[in-house]
Formats: sequence, C-alpha cells, structure tokens
Amino acid sequence: MRRRRIEKRVVHPDPRFGSRLVQRFVHMVMMGGKKSIAEKIVYGAIDMASTKANSQDPLAVFQKAVENSRPLVEVKSRRVGGATYQVPIEVRQDRGTFLALKWLRDFARGRAGKPMKDKLAEELLAAYQGQGSAVKRKEDMHKMAEANQAFSHYRW
Repeated sequence: MRRRRIEKRVVHPDPRFGSRLVQRFVHMVMMGGKKSIAEKIVYGAIDMASTKANSQDPLAVFQKAVENSRPLVEVKSRRVGGATYQVPIEVRQDRGTFLALKWLRDFARGRAGKPMKDKLAEELLAAYQGQGSAVKRKEDMHKMAEANQAFSHYRW
C-alpha cells in the first residue's frame, strides 16, 4: 500500500442523549453548518416519533428505527471478461449504519408538504415499525443480493 490508513474521526456524543449515533445523524441532517437547526429538527423528530409509538424511551425508538433499516448485504458491480456482474458483499457495521441514516434522511427530505421535523418523525416511526421507504430499500437490496448469489465467487 502506498498510503497510510485514514483514521476514523471520533464523533463526540450529543448533549441530550449522550449518543454518538444521534450526533452522527445531526451532522448528516445539517445543511450549511446550521447545527442548532439540525439539532432542533432531529430532537423534535425523535420526540414526535416516540410519542406516536407510545414509548417511554425516545433513544430506543431512534436506535430501533436505524437497526430496522440497516442493510446486511449490498451488491457491487464487478467487471469480469467484458461482462458486469452484481456481486453481493457483506456490509461492515459502520457502513450499514451510514446507509441507514442516509436513507432515513433522504426519504424524509423526499416527502412532500410538511416541515422537515414532521417528515423525519414519520420516516423514523415507519422504520421503527418495520415499514417505510428506508426499510423497503434495505429489503430490495437484500433481494438483489440474494438474486445474484451465483456471482458471489467473484468477490475480491
């Protein structure tokens, strides 16, 4: 290897829940460096989702929503002898978490007609219940990996 390994940056826990996962999500939702606005959106969405789920612990609702939308396998394109194959590979835990957070954010942004806090709360609640767009994306990814299992020997 020519270059050294990139060190992972340490994300400090968020002030309210003391969770690194929530802080990562705040950073992901943040636009243009407006962290206080991102915190209001995320904390408000987590509170709304836990209220609608009739749960005492808002952090548990958020963690379960992320867990339900975290993929275990994904497909990567490999070019072998002029043909391109979709090769299923296992997803590392941190990448799976990243994908889950990204999907939750993107599908919440894609919803129409409400403030971001409400859209994010709806997406979190749907993921918590095992429904919603982020969970569907995970299931689609798993189906695609299963369908292309025959090409798993092209893994590198």
